Amino acid sequence: MLANFLSKSKPINFIVLLVLFLCIFLLDAFTVYASKGFTFTIFLENLGFFSLFLLIFFFYNFVISKNNLTKDNSYAFFVFTVFLSYFVIKLFSFKVLFLLLIYILFSRKIYSLKSQKKVLQKLFDSGFWLAILFFIEPFSAMFALLIYVATYVHHKITIRTLFAPVVGFCAPLLIYYAYCLWLNEVRVFTNLFVFKQFHKISFYAENNFYWLVISILFLTTIGFILKTPKALSVNNTFKKNWLIVTFQLLISFFFVLLIPEKTGVEILFLIFPASIVVANGLEIIKSDFIKNIVFYVLLASTVFAVLL
Repeated sequence: MLANFLSKSKPINFIVLLVLFLCIFLLDAFTVYASKGFTFTIFLENLGFFSLFLLIFFFYNFVISKNNLTKDNSYAFFVFTVFLSYFVIKLFSFKVLFLLLIYILFSRKIYSLKSQKKVLQKLFDSGFWLAILFFIEPFSAMFALLIYVATYVHHKITIRTLFAPVVGFCAPLLIYYAYCLWLNEVRVFTNLFVFKQFHKISFYAENNFYWLVISILFLTTIGFILKTPKALSVNNTFKKNWLIVTFQLLISFFFVLLIPEKTGVEILFLIFPASIVVANGLEIIKSDFIKNIVFYVLLASTVFAVLL
């Protein structure tokens, strides 16, 4: 039974879920490249894609376990794998995969602020990773709010904690500006601050994304309702992390809603906090029967997503 299998966080769970994702990945890769024929270039390209997926899974699992964002189980990793499998075809792009990887690295710095060690360095690093994220997707600058929320929750807002992320953000920005100025391509730099045509929310309905978004939001809402009363009832580190997860979820939701150029890829920003919330909601449920139903439905949904 899936509930028993996922109830503990073991290396075998990581391997099995990785194999599950590999099967979905290969099926989608075959669908995408069937008409092109097999070449060594395509093989290397897919090898590169899967290597980046491995890094994404590794750092996701690291952030979750290192910061105790869930209990000692594989619920979050399973939910993240399922949610990610919905968008595998959209993820056949190095730019998109780097975007997701950097977003997780940025999140890692945010949640590491629970420790009192090297706070200013972590704040600088969070600003630095946000700048790299900004280069790939300029609208992601709105996640700067999350840095200050986490700082306020775990520490105090002071002059140094206020400016450390700004310095971290501006450092790569100034280097990139100098590079563009040297090449006489300043317009490339200024284009980062120019947003493209706004696509209405109907984009998701027109491109068969609506059921994915609705499913993720529905499960996340249920998980949030189940976990929040218990999470806020005790004044501990998890309560602070839960507040940060909540703000990250809200910012991600508005990011998906407001981003000018919608492609479907922006939903990836939502699945990181959503998978944490869903996993914590599942932990509250005592009945293994109900858990198994949820897990099997999620597993079946990956097949539906591939065939869509």
